[in-house]
Amino acid sequence: MHLTNSSPSLTPRNRHLLRHAALAVGCTALFAVLAALVQTAWSPLAGLDQGWIDGMHGYARDRRVWVASVQMLSDIGGTITMRTLLGVAAVWLWLIGARVLASWVAAQALIGWGLLWVLKLSFDRPRPHFTDPVAHAGGPAFPSGHAMASAITCAVLVGLIWHRASRGGRITACSIAALTVLTIGWTRIALGVHWPSDVLGGWLAAGIVLGAVTVAVELWRPGALARDVRRVNWRTRPRVQRVLVSPTAPVPYDPAFEEAVDRPDGAVG
Repeated sequence: MHLTNSSPSLTPRNRHLLRHAALAVGCTALFAVLAALVQTAWSPLAGLDQGWIDGMHGYARDRRVWVASVQMLSDIGGTITMRTLLGVAAVWLWLIGARVLASWVAAQALIGWGLLWVLKLSFDRPRPHFTDPVAHAGGPAFPSGHAMASAITCAVLVGLIWHRASRGGRITACSIAALTVLTIGWTRIALGVHWPSDVLGGWLAAGIVLGAVTVAVELWRPGALARDVRRVNWRTRPRVQRVLVSPTAPVPYDPAFEEAVDRPDGAVG
């Protein structure tokens, strides 16, 4: 572990690396525990799953308008939508020259998709079954793809705007992201196509991907994520200033900033 020469404290990059390593390891441990409980049909968890599903199904069964509304929310926040958002973000970052950051975003989407199906096929958990279902979904249940994709996408998008947002903007972004993830996970339970533990498993799997991909990129290209964040800030700053200051006021070019972009210090949040 590299320490700074002047003090025993960790460098910003190493703190960043340790945070994401802790996220990946912690989520892996929790996912392993949850998966073991699911596989062994641990009675308290099975009872909780069944109780939630039965209650939500009983409420939804005679409320077609309510079901249609929940289905619409679930479709809007589906895996295709979430991966499309990440794809658009990755292409935009690539076009403005933030190639490592673009690769990080694309890897989150692709590795998340791959891990999802490895886990689904490995556990092959049946979905909830009803004689009168209000919705249908195919494939194994554990973990929830909607929950996993929404958590990865919202976390990545918040991370991309984090360094440009004020404190209030960060709070707003995190609140919207959390509400979105919780809502999408809830719709899968409300429609009776996933057990609550499937949704929790999807969130934990998302944490594994987010942490592991970030650590891998940092080890592959040390400091490159931070440099790309500064590059994005510089490339987008003139447009923001034209909107916020004056449509006619020119924004001077600062070559010193472009040189600073390539310095190895700093870390992306």
